[in-house]
Amino acid sequence: MRIVNFVLILALLGIGSANAQDDKEMLKSIFDETLQHGEAYQKLDYLSNEIGGRLSGSPEAAAAVEWSKQTMKAYGFDTVFLQEVMVPHWVRGKKEIVKVTGSDIFGPMELKTCALGNSVGTGDQGVLASVVEVKDFDELKKLGKSGVAGKIVFFSRPMDPTLISTFAAYGGAVDQRAKGASEAAKLGALAVVVRSMASNDDDIPHTGGLVYEKGVKQIPGVAISTNSANYLSRALKGDANTKLYIETHCEMLPEVLSYNVIGEMTGTSKPNEYIVVGGHLDSWDLGDGAHDDGAGCVQSIEVLRTLKALNYKPKHSIRAVMYMNEENGLRGGLKYAELAKKNKEKHLAAIESDRGGFTPKGFTISGTKKAVSTLESWKELFEPYGIYDFGKPGSGADIGPLEDQGTALIGFLPDSQRYFNYHHTDADTFDKIDKRELEMGAASMAALVYLIDQHGIDGAH
Repeated sequence: MRIVNFVLILALLGIGSANAQDDKEMLKSIFDETLQHGEAYQKLDYLSNEIGGRLSGSPEAAAAVEWSKQTMKAYGFDTVFLQEVMVPHWVRGKKEIVKVTGSDIFGPMELKTCALGNSVGTGDQGVLASVVEVKDFDELKKLGKSGVAGKIVFFSRPMDPTLISTFAAYGGAVDQRAKGASEAAKLGALAVVVRSMASNDDDIPHTGGLVYEKGVKQIPGVAISTNSANYLSRALKGDANTKLYIETHCEMLPEVLSYNVIGEMTGTSKPNEYIVVGGHLDSWDLGDGAHDDGAGCVQSIEVLRTLKALNYKPKHSIRAVMYMNEENGLRGGLKYAELAKKNKEKHLAAIESDRGGFTPKGFTISGTKKAVSTLESWKELFEPYGIYDFGKPGSGADIGPLEDQGTALIGFLPDSQRYFNYHHTDADTFDKIDKRELEMGAASMAALVYLIDQHGIDGAH
């Protein structure tokens, strides 16, 4: 009996060794194909420079939908289709103005600014008022109505520079941008100004989503650059009479019909089980959305192009999903998950690229312990490509709604140190993209899709 078991173990070890060798060879083929013949960079050039910024509801977003559909059809994917989704239609209007005024020491000084997404505008009359500076909501509440009513609230908390993960630093500061207007309005503020969510001190203002709390008066919100925020802090400390003038012309228009765009390679043995890889097609109207998230879109399309070019026949169906409206509503991700549940589609795993097109470091994951362990077990296959960081928690906003269906949610993890130089700004342009970094990211995503397709990701269901 022991001899039989020993022989069986040896046989199984032999099979495992053969599988490991097959995986190494396939990953080499994937990286070779993408780095030699990849088309993600050229596709992003068109998306960024010919279509440009793609705010939900805009003509540019509609053009991007058509571009995505035609691109995936031209590649000959088995199926390309659209999912209808109603999206918000916010428009920025003419150039915003924020000026320091009313000070004998400082000003008048125009600050580098942009309106926060979804914000109401001031109109031609603008808002002129004294300013109170706070670091967080606790400081705001301590001021109370007597200290806030009739004033402009300036949220000045910076991203924490000591955190190595810039996404962790962003997460620690972004609540003031998202919720600051409603928290200030509860105490009678007239408007809010927020220090940009940026890693560096510079003159570039960063927009981003503002979320109004239901039942609370909507007041205007703007961001100012980090240098402008530093200047305003000095002005307020140096002269108590300092005031701000804010003028914005943004508004929310009626919702617009838009689409998620989906390309699919149909599985040979499990066609009703899905592996998703995707990014969000919309971007802010500043810049051309090259890193956020044009890069994730073209990388996701490149995953399927690469596997098809290698004549790979997947077991499961593999989808590249271009989600619409991540930036100011998440409507596309919610609609995709809603329809997946309605159609009883079983999603094994979903991968999202929404951290820019920088050098790949690894993948984050939200899933069961077995799913995390499975992902970590593939680390040695990626190490020859300089990709080593596996298993930290995290995924992506668009794929998050699939979580309650038991899907393993995986985030593409590139180097993050430069991302918040460009995030949500007019500096997020195609010239900031490095071709090889973009292609390395696409290849790493294709390699992971292959491994999931071949071996599953234990415990995802």
